[in-house]
Amino acid sequence: MDRFRKNGGTGATAAQFLLNLFIAFLWMLLLDEDEFRVTTFAAGFIVGIFIVFFMHRFFGTQFYLRRLFAIVKLVLIFNRELVKSSWSVIGQILSPKLTIRPGIFRYDTVLESDGEVTTLSLLVTLTPGSVVMEVTEDGQGLYIHAMDIENSKEALISQLKNFEKAIMEVTR
Repeated sequence: MDRFRKNGGTGATAAQFLLNLFIAFLWMLLLDEDEFRVTTFAAGFIVGIFIVFFMHRFFGTQFYLRRLFAIVKLVLIFNRELVKSSWSVIGQILSPKLTIRPGIFRYDTVLESDGEVTTLSLLVTLTPGSVVMEVTEDGQGLYIHAMDIENSKEALISQLKNFEKAIMEVTR
């Protein structure tokens, strides 16, 4: 159980979710309706969310919906970076003279697991103007091809740091 408390493990998260479901069903029973109504269950589930939120410290873990909020935050960060990099690439394409200087650089990541590094690699590759070409054998370095190394390297490193922070919030 200490492992769950230290890492915010899935066992404690599942216990919080099951408690929330129990509160929702108890809510339905206390209202004593003749038939099952989704709205009554949803209202009980929302009440359960607040109760579990105020009780989550007794589980010794973080609130179970924190990870959902972190995922939503990661998606929003990705969308913001996607729009920014798309505008940058569109500006380069529409300029009358192509002045880009493509290049490759190495970025050392603070992410530890293979899943985290893979997620970072996919997010960078999905944004226009950059591609992760290779991950080092130890998984700590990424070789990234940038469309314009002179002008966009700092922006790309900032983007990588934003992604890393958001990925760590989701996975840890």
